[in-house]
Amino acid sequence: MKSTIKTFEDACKALKLDAKKVLPDVSAMPKKHQAALIAHSKLIIITEALNEGWQPNWNDDNEWKYYPWFVVKASEKKPAGFGFSVTDFALWGTDTGVGSRLCFRSSELALYAAKQFEKLYIDYFLIQE
Repeated sequence: MKSTIKTFEDACKALKLDAKKVLPDVSAMPKKHQAALIAHSKLIIITEALNEGWQPNWNDDNEWKYYPWFVVKASEKKPAGFGFSVTDFALWGTDTGVGSRLCFRSSELALYAAKQFEKLYIDYFLIQE
């Protein structure tokens, strides 16, 4: 699936969604949060397309769930302070760093999403005014 999902539009096509109609109207939200809401919506769709129907089973503590893990630390090379670090997983329990909508079925997919869609993750996680 990675080879066919390179953009948000590709993910919409895979799920038979209209990319021009699927995103929410966030104009009533404060400007500084609008990009995060749009990015989250896009990441949900991208994650669903990459997972090809897989959904995490939170009652199965033997099923690993993966998500991208980022380090936020500014430098001259990355003034936005955002860099991909390592993929991580939630083994069991309710304490997780990411919602189930953004979990992947494999570390390979989590790594791919982190690299391919880094800009969306930046918009989602960081407030940029």
